[in-house]
Formats: sequence, structure tokens, C-alpha cells
Amino acid sequence: MKGLLRSLIFLLGVSVVTPVQAALAVKTAESSTIVEDSPAETKRELRKKERQERRAQRKAVRSAFKEWRKEKVSDDMLLIIIITILLPPLGMFLYEGDLTTRVLISLLLWLLFYLPGLIYTLVVILG
Repeated sequence: MKGLLRSLIFLLGVSVVTPVQAALAVKTAESSTIVEDSPAETKRELRKKERQERRAQRKAVRSAFKEWRKEKVSDDMLLIIIITILLPPLGMFLYEGDLTTRVLISLLLWLLFYLPGLIYTLVVILG
């Protein structure tokens, strides 16, 4: 029985690991042939271009995150979220601006248990 289990585990391991290792070996072989066949100046140029591309990608990600933050989370909203984590009914009241049924549901859930009130309020505020 142990021998059968060991052989099954071995076969599963070989079938999963082998394609991944083969793909990595092909990728490594391709990149090494490109670098080996080119002269030293071209290697430097390739590295420089790769660095520039990575910097441009990072810059694009940063700017996209800043735009998303401006759209989604303002300073007021961040303050309401912090207050909501401390006292969910108060955060809901500040978000709604009046005593509504949502505030009462949040208060009821918060009085029963803290976590359901917090989850409900965060879903309403962030949703």
C-alpha cells in the first residue's frame, strides 16, 4: 500500500513539476542565447532598455493608483471609514447624514454583536 502511494505521489509530482521546469528551462535558454550572441554594447543597451521599461511601468502603476485614490477615497471618506471601524452606527450616521433605517439596522447589528454591524456598515459605505 505504501509503495502504491509513493508511486502515485511521485507520478503526480513529476507531472506537475516537469512542465513548469521545462517552461523555465526554455525561457532561460532563450534569454541566455540572446545575451550570449550579442556583443557587450548590445547587452548594456538591452539592460538599459529593460530598466527604462520597468521604470515606465512602475510610474504608470503609481499614477493609476493615485487616480484611483482620488476617485474612490477622499479624505472625508477615509475619516468616515476610521470612525466606522471604531463605532459602526456613528460612521453610518455620518455617511447618511440623517437618522435612517440603515443607521438603525447598523445600530441593532452593532448592539447584538460588533462584527456584523461593522461588516454591514462597511459594505454600505464602500459599496
